[in-house]
Amino acid sequence: MKKNFKDYLYLLLGLFISAISFNLFLSPYNLVSGGVSGLSIIFYHLFHINESVFMFLANLALVILSFIVLGIKATKNTLLGSFLYPIFVSFTAHITNLINISNLDLFVVAFLGGIFSGIGSGLIFKNGFSSGGTDIITLILEKKLKMPIGKALLLVEGIIVLFSGVVFGLPVMIYSLIVLYILSVVSDRTILEQNQNRVFYIRTNKPKEIKEFLIKGYNYDLTILNIIGGYSKKNEKMFMCSVSLKDYYAVKEGIKFIDKDAFITITNSFEQKNANVLIRSENYHSNNESAKKLLNPE
Repeated sequence: MKKNFKDYLYLLLGLFISAISFNLFLSPYNLVSGGVSGLSIIFYHLFHINESVFMFLANLALVILSFIVLGIKATKNTLLGSFLYPIFVSFTAHITNLINISNLDLFVVAFLGGIFSGIGSGLIFKNGFSSGGTDIITLILEKKLKMPIGKALLLVEGIIVLFSGVVFGLPVMIYSLIVLYILSVVSDRTILEQNQNRVFYIRTNKPKEIKEFLIKGYNYDLTILNIIGGYSKKNEKMFMCSVSLKDYYAVKEGIKFIDKDAFITITNSFEQKNANVLIRSENYHSNNESAKKLLNPE
């Protein structure tokens, strides 16, 4: 997929946030969340090798390995991240001189480190880039050993975190695991970019009233699904409707008011395109007052 200016901007922002998190929260407290950056903390402690230099050399070796094993196509999106991240780490190395967090509890430091690192990683991965490092080893394990990507990632990062426990002790390793968990959750949320919508699945004995309530009352289009009852074996109808968070409670309560026996399942929506375009193009300009009239007819 061809990258645009916005993709590269998000890459740079993600690398900058990740570098800030590394120098402010992770490195000073020996919090190893896996990856080449985690190894750089361990090697600095053992051999006093500059962390950004270690990252650059390790990433260089891994990129060459990736070219040989995975090919150019699989490697090209790791190039920028692999070589820019050590530069950002070096550039922000003295961030602790500007921001002092020495009075914070280690749990708070780990929590904040996980959040900022997760946001940074999410911004990088969201736009099809990678910061290289152990991601390359994970992809090699997947290709050569036919290992599922999740297990390969867990194996690689797990070994690094366990190694940190040997070097820095069990308490620090536990805090490192907290960082790793929060990082993964926040990174996933950043990549998926959960929006402010909920999807309603509604099975009702009053389909006409519910349909009118959603379309005329709140300007929501809906999809009618043909279903078969698992127990009754009867052919039935189910509505699917995407509802904004601001209308979530009112719509849910409105459906329950119209049909107290309605079966409703509500799920999160991570992305949607062109929702309710048709209904709005047909000038359904009613507002919440219309919904109130449907619920409280005179």
